[in-house]
Amino acid sequence: MIPSDNVYTNTPGTNQMNVMIDRMACVSCGACWNTCPELFDQNPCDSFSQIVEQYRFNGDRAVGIVPDCLLCCTEEASDLCLEHIIHIA
Repeated sequence: MIPSDNVYTNTPGTNQMNVMIDRMACVSCGACWNTCPELFDQNPCDSFSQIVEQYRFNGDRAVGIVPDCLLCCTEEASDLCLEHIIHIA
């Protein structure tokens, strides 16, 4: 379940857009968190990209739910990712 403080209550696999990051393949280029900082940020411990806490699914740093208002910047971040590790479904 999505934490109750998150207004997006759909789960991956529903009509809501979902995002996944292959964090271990991240080269920390910053394309995603510079393009869409509302959804992505850099983990201070390992320097890899992660989903901001507000939009994580089950607390998973690599899986999140994309609100409609962030879909455009999420798609742009995915397109700009050097390693093509950001997947939107």
